[in-house]
Amino acid sequence: MNTRRFILLASISGLFAVALGAFGAHILKKILTPDDVQIFETGVRYQFYHTFALLIVAITSRYLSHRWTAIAGWLFVAGMVLFSGSLYLLAVSEAFGLTGLNVILGPMTPIGGVLFMGGWLALFRAGFDYKKSSHKHSSSSEH
Repeated sequence: MNTRRFILLASISGLFAVALGAFGAHILKKILTPDDVQIFETGVRYQFYHTFALLIVAITSRYLSHRWTAIAGWLFVAGMVLFSGSLYLLAVSEAFGLTGLNVILGPMTPIGGVLFMGGWLALFRAGFDYKKSSHKHSSSSEH
């Protein structure tokens, strides 16, 4: 089941979002232009948003369609990699002499954004398959 994977991925993503946010605030602000710092911070912000979305997917997969929550979760993961990852690299590319990557990275950001939207749509779709509980309670003589 994807629940455990999504909790682990969200935990690692949250850890990296905090580390990258601190790195941006304390180190990159001295190296990058204000515009590039803002781009980097946008990547961190969206990574955080979708880290929480991934946790929501893991928690609600008990009550919602496993198929659609899995789709939502993987779309959020892919969106974080493409959207936030491309913003991180775009922000530091000039400072670290990687400007040749901009041709590849530029289109990745909107693709990542579309994946985020797809994740939210898949989570919306999962909501139509709400189950009261994933565990059957026995009505045996436990009373």
